[in-house]
Amino acid sequence: MSQSELIYSVPGMSCEHCKTAITNEVSAVDGVRAVEVDLETKQVAVRGDAMSDEAVRAAIDEAGYDVTT
Repeated sequence: MSQSELIYSVPGMSCEHCKTAITNEVSAVDGVRAVEVDLETKQVAVRGDAMSDEAVRAAIDEAGYDVTT
């Protein structure tokens, strides 16, 4: 099964709490296998199979952050 990767720009992230909150919420989305949060570039990389872009965006929003791309 092939994995896909989605990259999101989340400018409001600045600390370990941000990283943990986003990782926990996004990891719970169906199909997500890995979440990498880069505080320096303000990007979240999500890998998995049959992931819903809408569900991942909603999870980031649920964690309290806005996705700009």
